[in-house]
Amino acid sequence: MSLIGKKVNEFKTMAYHNGEFKEITSENLKGKWNVFVFYPADFTFVCPTELEDLAEHYEKFKAEGCEVYSVSTDTHFVHKAWHDTSERINKIKFPMLADPTGKLSRDFEVMIEEEGLALRGSFVINPEGTIVAYEVHDTGIGREASELLRKLQAAKFVAEHGEVCPAKWRPGSETIKPSIDLVGKL
Repeated sequence: MSLIGKKVNEFKTMAYHNGEFKEITSENLKGKWNVFVFYPADFTFVCPTELEDLAEHYEKFKAEGCEVYSVSTDTHFVHKAWHDTSERINKIKFPMLADPTGKLSRDFEVMIEEEGLALRGSFVINPEGTIVAYEVHDTGIGREASELLRKLQAAKFVAEHGEVCPAKWRPGSETIKPSIDLVGKL
């Protein structure tokens, strides 16, 4: 069963964000676009490369009116320690959510039960709290933040204009306005 159209369940968890521990809840998501990026664990190998890439694109996500949340099954204390000791992770300005019970990972269906870790899952959530795009990878396959940004931009465009975005769409390029006249002509 697909997660498209699923409302994000209510949650409350701790985060490490901008040098502080903060409580983040499902209320923080309301009224704006959000991206959740699940990853297996702090102090690992592929994860810091992905999160550094995401940190380097963070201002572009913010310019789109979107908050980014990284999530692993580590605690907020471990997130702080990683942030303090890793040059790559020190670049992060978005909230790093703690999911030590695995509740969020299970709600987003990325939990690897026998390992207590999350798969690499990226989720675009609209201002109503509904998942509109997602992609899940095995733990060894890294993601690219620019593609996640493009998916966010396409989801926003579709929501705002009612048109659809073809393959390789980028902001400013042509979209498609669905009509009976186009059936069989594309």
